Amino acid sequence: MRFEIMRLDDIDGAAIESTVVDAASVNRIVQQAAAIGQRIYIRPADTAAR
Repeated sequence: MRFEIMRLDDIDGAAIESTVVDAASVNRIVQQAAAIGQRIYIRPADTAAR
């Protein structure tokens, strides 16, 4: 399964960057974001957009 991870702006919460990763990478990205206090939004990737 693949997930879209969006990095969010600290001021208004707008998505500033988006990437699609596999499930194995999600934990690493969450850990990195938590370590620096970065806001992220995670959702299943749209499989039709491949």
